[in-house]
Amino acid sequence: MTLLVAAVIVHDRAADRVVLIQRGEHAKFGQGMWDLPVGKNEPGEPVTATAVRELYEETGLVVAAESLKVVHVVHAALGVEAPSGYLTVVFATDEWTGEPENREPRKHAQVRWVQVDAVPEEFVRGNGQALRQYLDGVEPQVSPYGWE
Repeated sequence: MTLLVAAVIVHDRAADRVVLIQRGEHAKFGQGMWDLPVGKNEPGEPVTATAVRELYEETGLVVAAESLKVVHVVHAALGVEAPSGYLTVVFATDEWTGEPENREPRKHAQVRWVQVDAVPEEFVRGNGQALRQYLDGVEPQVSPYGWE
């Protein structure tokens, strides 16, 4: 069964910055790497609700599901806790309330605003590509990883 995942790009257009997390030493994968706020879908939950919930759980930011726009889809053949692969729907929004904070310090080293021109290279692969393409204005697309 394919695992469904949601990631969110929170884009402060006025200040030209995005909210990123840095995975901590206890993260299940990508320790020390940067990532988008991201998390797994719960049974019976629409993927937009997953995005809203995970963003709040990880950063404290509140967004309305209606403000989310699909900007990328990552489809990987294999992943952590996903031996049959995962599908990440990457959303973007420029409407939020609150200030980002690290609400899961066991999983994340930090959560903060990062200037668009200073996004780290050490980024979780699929989400990093999704973020770069979004910032470059590339039309939404699907990125397959690990398929023969």
